[in-house]
Amino acid sequence: MDLEKIRNIGIMAHIDAGKTTTTERMLYYSGKTYKIGEVDNGEATMDWMDQEQERGITIQSAATTTFWRDHQINIIDTPGHVDFTAEVERSLRVLDGAIAVFCAVGGVEPQSETVWHQADRYRVPRIAYINKMDRVGANFEAVLKDMRTKLGAHPVPLNIPIGAESSFEGVIDLLEMQEIYWSEDGSDMTRSDIAPERQEMAHRWRENLLDAVSSQSDLITKLYLEGVAIPKETLIAEIRKACIAQHFIPVFAGASRRNMGVQFLLDAIVDFLPAPDEVGSIKAYHAKKEQEIEIPCQISGYPLGLVFKVQYDREAGALCYVRMYSGTLHSSSVVYNNSKKKRERITRLLRMHANKSEPIESVSAGDIAVFVGLKLAQTGDTLGTEGYPVLLEKMHFPEPVISVAIEPRTLSDRDKLKEALDILAREDPTFAVHEDEETGQIIIRGMGELHLDVLVTRVIREFKVQAKIGNPQVTYRESISTKYRHSEKFHKIIAGKENTAGLTIEVEPLPRGTGNQYKKLVRAPDVPQEIFEAIERGIMSAFSSGIQYGYPAVDISVSLIDIEYNELSSTAFAFEACANMAYDAACRAANPILLEPIMKVDILTPKEFVGEVMSLVSQRGGLIHGTETKIVAEIIHAEAPLATMFGFTTSLRSVSQGRASFSMEFSHFEPKRD
Repeated sequence: MDLEKIRNIGIMAHIDAGKTTTTERMLYYSGKTYKIGEVDNGEATMDWMDQEQERGITIQSAATTTFWRDHQINIIDTPGHVDFTAEVERSLRVLDGAIAVFCAVGGVEPQSETVWHQADRYRVPRIAYINKMDRVGANFEAVLKDMRTKLGAHPVPLNIPIGAESSFEGVIDLLEMQEIYWSEDGSDMTRSDIAPERQEMAHRWRENLLDAVSSQSDLITKLYLEGVAIPKETLIAEIRKACIAQHFIPVFAGASRRNMGVQFLLDAIVDFLPAPDEVGSIKAYHAKKEQEIEIPCQISGYPLGLVFKVQYDREAGALCYVRMYSGTLHSSSVVYNNSKKKRERITRLLRMHANKSEPIESVSAGDIAVFVGLKLAQTGDTLGTEGYPVLLEKMHFPEPVISVAIEPRTLSDRDKLKEALDILAREDPTFAVHEDEETGQIIIRGMGELHLDVLVTRVIREFKVQAKIGNPQVTYRESISTKYRHSEKFHKIIAGKENTAGLTIEVEPLPRGTGNQYKKLVRAPDVPQEIFEAIERGIMSAFSSGIQYGYPAVDISVSLIDIEYNELSSTAFAFEACANMAYDAACRAANPILLEPIMKVDILTPKEFVGEVMSLVSQRGGLIHGTETKIVAEIIHAEAPLATMFGFTTSLRSVSQGRASFSMEFSHFEPKRD
């Protein structure tokens, strides 16, 4: 398939805005499926996991491919719940465009903001779809206002709803200036002239559209000023340029559940979202040249792909989802993992449709496919050829902030449990496993209670390991609060050989969220490079082992000030150990502090319970940052320590008669309050 005929798009939104319902309709109308799967009765094609069907939410991003107007559309349906933000992150990293789905009642909700800013980071062109126009409280213009104020976006409607709530009937197409209505099953679309009572409104919205496009297009401005009728094809071409350049966001309205408005989205994907070669070159790092380069998306280039997701299949093993950025790779060929510096063989290439697949012979630049047979590949790895040592830009994932102890019901299941957890950790970059050296307990860490609950359920059901878990624990961090300089010496005789080392380091605190840094400020041309590498290894490994309590250390700068090297007795082993000891002593003297995770909490509650809910947050040590009024509810924005938020769901239901809900995501670390 030619590059200009491919679209890689994602569907993103807050939980319950209708992403999966919309995707199901897109698959049905494009002929990919012959029956519309409903989320409510657990039959959605894209929510194929048992837990997704039971809980009625998307947990894993699901990929599929369909065709519309002779274009191949690769769709990734992403989760909306904040605990699964990594699924959105890795999907947006490899997509060329996205559809942001907004609920016509809720507008821009907290998770909508999160995924929008993730898309901003990767500069993903977007179109917006205001869904659920048939719901009580639906307000098209209020959502547009929300997009401007909360997202800093410039929304430009290309169609507008006729009516709202129970009187929502169809839309006015501002490109054709016609009214459009759908049959009950959505298969028949009828067009008619705009009714006299809606003429003025339609022309006002059309003027807004032309103003927005002409501000970005000299051609449209010229035609408009000359009073010439603007051809639809010209208008579409200019809107496309502005959308890809992210000057504004084309907006559409509809009600997916009632099969209204989805065909417009399919047309918009083809008309306005970019082909893989229209989003510019991708940045990469050339290992031999030691410099950043740009890789154009072209089939004739060196093969280069990014593993953006790994999923375990009981029969096939690891399924590696790969986005190709350059060249072509074939089934049964050898590929070089540039990140691991190892060769691997692709046994099969698959085109996915949720959890079903079909084999393909090759995959080329701009396309997405699943590689079977890769034993070492992990999320973020670059695949290519040995002669072209290029690394694509890595993905960034948030730190897991909640942990629980997990243990098998029987000792004989311990190895099976560890194997299952290792597989899940390879799949999910925000899930971590380690064994406590003192207690021998297996500790798992994740993004939230729901995240860990889903993973533990998978261990029990998919891997058939009966396991029990302890109460959730907070994953703290450690840091320092003052600068300190320390000199350390190491001397040990091992197997009759003397091992010596001496060095001076300086530790100092960094601003929150900076991360850890190591700087070599000493010049010693006579000291072998392997000695400096050993010192760096010693420091970097010490960061993860903590200072006083064994929690990972963050936001610390370590500078190597001086080094004492003896070519007869100094060894790499000695310097690695010496660096570790120096770091430990320096940090203990630099007023170490314990940091706790602070969560951003957004609570949606009926207006009559606002006082009780605010009081509940305050009782848990939370700070209220403000409230936001919606048509039928109030949103409370707050921050609270994670340690106080366990069991919050039950308390919130209690004070709101079960009518309030909340979402919570990690915000930052700050010194633990007494």
